[in-house]
Amino acid sequence: MKAGFIGLGNMGAPMARNLIKAGHTLTVYNRTRSRAEQLQPLGANIAETPGGAASGVEALVTMLADDRAVEDVIFAPGHGVIDSLPAGAVHISMGTISVGLSRRLSETHHGKGQHYIAAPVLGRPAAAAAAKLFIIAAGPGGQSKRCQPLLEAMGQKTFFVGEDAPAANLIKLAVNFLFSSMIESLAEAFALVRKSGLDVNVFLGILTGSVFNLPVYRNYGAIIASDIFEPAGFKLSLGLKDNRLLLASAEEADVPMPIAGLVHDRYLAALAQGLGDSDWAAIARIAYQNSGLAEAAK
Repeated sequence: MKAGFIGLGNMGAPMARNLIKAGHTLTVYNRTRSRAEQLQPLGANIAETPGGAASGVEALVTMLADDRAVEDVIFAPGHGVIDSLPAGAVHISMGTISVGLSRRLSETHHGKGQHYIAAPVLGRPAAAAAAKLFIIAAGPGGQSKRCQPLLEAMGQKTFFVGEDAPAANLIKLAVNFLFSSMIESLAEAFALVRKSGLDVNVFLGILTGSVFNLPVYRNYGAIIASDIFEPAGFKLSLGLKDNRLLLASAEEADVPMPIAGLVHDRYLAALAQGLGDSDWAAIARIAYQNSGLAEAAK
């Protein structure tokens, strides 16, 4: 397909590379131009504006960090996507954004004769590089089928959850909540084991060698046990952003989520400690500090 791609960060850049490898014709845009230039030797065309990446394509992928970043490229006066994407083309939004913005994008694209699919992903940069992402997609059925070659080039499995695009965003926020609450639970358990003078690596081996023998526990358990949270696979500041979006959706639906509230306070405490650019598992540092472990033993 002839496609555009906007947002070449730690996740977007490997996703764009996989689209090129799969034979798709790609025009890319990134606010920091040097990130786009890295894809030029692979065959990517570089657009000067977001609208340039959307002009003349069949599909446009955005992989952006938050609502503001998406709004800046979609609705930018004079050179935004909404005025440049051809009628009949589809916008595939793959970042984690609010349910409200996803609803607005769906309605606005429809009004322009364009199509919209929400397709947030599950996975860290290594999974993106290996095209092993899990993709949660929602939108018009015909468009989802049309874009399947693009999604297959970036992920190992796509879950279609219906024609209402914002549903995919809500599910992604709910999944990220489970990740964050798991990280908090691991942090508390590791703090107890460490404060009691026991070997956290032995504890981790028991967890992952028995009832918690899952990649997510092995990966985050190893990060927390090592007390090394840089470089970040997923920044703590982004975890806080997702937590806020989750709580907003929960309030709209009249659903109490007390654990999400606790995790929210952990994020704020970690942010106050200067850990915003660390991995979101760095909330474990707060559990350690609250336990009197000023510095975790290596």
